[in-house]
Amino acid sequence: MHKAFTATASQAAAIHLVRPMHWDEAEHEIPPALKSLARATGFKANAGETVFHADEEGKLANVLFGLGDAPDALAVAALSGKLPAGDYEIARDAGLPFAHIAAGWADGAYRFDRYLTEKNDPPRLVLGEDEDAAALDREADAITLLRDMINTPAQHMGPASIEQVVRQMAEEHGAEIEVTAGDDLLDANYPMIHAVGRAGPEAPRFIELSWGNADHPELALVGKGVAFDTGGLNLKPGGGMRLMKKDMGGAAHVIALAKLVMGSKLPVRLKLYVPTVENAIDSNAFRPSDILSTRKGITVEIDNTDAEGRLILGDALTRACEGSPDLLIDFATLTGAARVALGPDLAPYYTDDGDVADAIWAAGAVSGDPVWRMPLWDPYKSMLKSDIADIQNAGGSFAGSITAGVFLKQFVDAERWVHLDVWGWRKSKYGRPEGGAACGLRAMWTMLRTRYA
Repeated sequence: MHKAFTATASQAAAIHLVRPMHWDEAEHEIPPALKSLARATGFKANAGETVFHADEEGKLANVLFGLGDAPDALAVAALSGKLPAGDYEIARDAGLPFAHIAAGWADGAYRFDRYLTEKNDPPRLVLGEDEDAAALDREADAITLLRDMINTPAQHMGPASIEQVVRQMAEEHGAEIEVTAGDDLLDANYPMIHAVGRAGPEAPRFIELSWGNADHPELALVGKGVAFDTGGLNLKPGGGMRLMKKDMGGAAHVIALAKLVMGSKLPVRLKLYVPTVENAIDSNAFRPSDILSTRKGITVEIDNTDAEGRLILGDALTRACEGSPDLLIDFATLTGAARVALGPDLAPYYTDDGDVADAIWAAGAVSGDPVWRMPLWDPYKSMLKSDIADIQNAGGSFAGSITAGVFLKQFVDAERWVHLDVWGWRKSKYGRPEGGAACGLRAMWTMLRTRYA
């Protein structure tokens, strides 16, 4: 794993972060030569503007970087995304919290180079050696794992590989793991996970990890792990299928969150649940109009085989509620409707608990990770009505993200539950690489650290 941070450095170029208003005044203590160069080039400190200054030996000594006026917690990603390899330290922060600087730095320095002959050598930010630095490093490592998992194509990140990632994490942190795969899912009463994944080239499976003191409050994490989604018999068009390696993004998010929980020794009893399948086409693929039984006991009519993620989550959420979760959180790349509603940058979250909702909102503001509460509007359950089963799996063209959340709610018996319908992807922006991305993860991690401090 390429590291974007270093504890110490004997020689590091200085980074000066500035905003447009009065950026060149004396109190910023910007080196005179750098200030003169910036003035000569018309530098205004607008977002992304950069000036490089070398010393007498031609080595990069100072970098002046404009943050602009608009708030952006990851603004520094536009800088680290274009810096050459080497070590750097922050000389002026322009009031930007160091946690935001570090998160943005790691975001921009990241490159997925598994299949490239020429590997990435990222610029490294000097963090120091205290506990805060260790926490920032853990967060960057977890998000790198998340992004690597999403960016890896299904040929190398199928259900078996997702299982292996969780097994390695369990071994690293001394956690227990149990995996139910293939036809054993029927014997263990996970019928929807089996139905969705049985046509795939790899056996579907349900992964359950346990960690921590049983006397601590139970934190349950559930993530959608569809390694690749063709849409099933309701086959997606080519354009809609192109990015479906990312449909295990929910699993990647909860695996990264579990890694943070265990690495930070958060005082919780952690339960991680990952149903993972490939939604493929074969003679035994599940069909529109099929009626599926569920672990919960209710029946589901299949309206659309491309609404498969909520099916595997239904069995997993039911299992999670068989424990005693103080808080149940699920992440899923569930609907395109969420992107229509909120676009690519806002992660929608659903919960009926007002206190938890407020805590997530506050954590999003503190972490700079934007999230937005959406309604679990129970009257929309009527859109999921079936004439021959208890419920159907798709609700038509209206309120698609909301009806998906309402569907999941039918499988939840927990006092506090949060559902996040995330994209798990990002187009190139501010110099950051296009590809797998953490959506709402830092907000949820900030909330959990506060809740279980």
